[in-house]
Amino acid sequence: MVYECIEVTYSDTFATLTLNNPKRRNALSLKCMQEVTAALREIGDSSARGVILAANGPAFSAGHDFADMAGADLDFMRKLLKTCTIMMDTIQEIPQPVLARVHAIATAAGCQLVATCDLAVASTEASFATPGGKGGWFCTTPMVALSRNIGRKRALEMLLTGDPIDAQTAYEWGLVNRVVPPEKLEEESLRLLGAATRGSFFSKEMGKQAYYAQIEMPQPLAYSYAIEVMAAASQTPDAQEGMQAFLEKRKPRFQERS
Repeated sequence: MVYECIEVTYSDTFATLTLNNPKRRNALSLKCMQEVTAALREIGDSSARGVILAANGPAFSAGHDFADMAGADLDFMRKLLKTCTIMMDTIQEIPQPVLARVHAIATAAGCQLVATCDLAVASTEASFATPGGKGGWFCTTPMVALSRNIGRKRALEMLLTGDPIDAQTAYEWGLVNRVVPPEKLEEESLRLLGAATRGSFFSKEMGKQAYYAQIEMPQPLAYSYAIEVMAAASQTPDAQEGMQAFLEKRKPRFQERS
């Protein structure tokens, strides 16, 4: 598929989806979000084992594109925000781990994008903000992903003040997994995604879906759900192969994804 706002490349076992509208600071226009969603679904059906979400230009993403929205009516705004939610949900619905490679500032829905990814590695030059708190339009939808990554007080500090936090603070607060110098960003992103995708693809797929299903459940319900998933997973060929390989002290031979 040919895209206007993004690029999709495949290398070895990974796919890279790159936001590629630097003149607009990779703003998430309606068209851009539709393209990202379509690309994620394409990657989800591919043989790729992992996904890197990256960006070109001076910003990772400036969030929603106000040029789309200024003066827009309520119906359009509902459509745009639902499109954004579908894009975010798709990141967590596809079977592959998705890692955000954040080289620069990520604000509002751009920060939401980082918070939604399964993993994130940030450059020391990156920063993160939900600036609606100091403007006229509160970052209510970015709040959903942000508040599921960092504690209440920290989320509310970002949301109410709108002030940016640097990459080290984002790491300490749990928004990103790693912070590295810019020249190490690609290397560390590949290393972490490589570690996250080793072993059985099918096991990871089930595990990722189970994680998002149980994370908001009360603990007793979460355990009941997890027991059923893990019991069912024990019957899969890869689970049986992993157990047998352990007992036989050999390297497991997991099924390849076609």
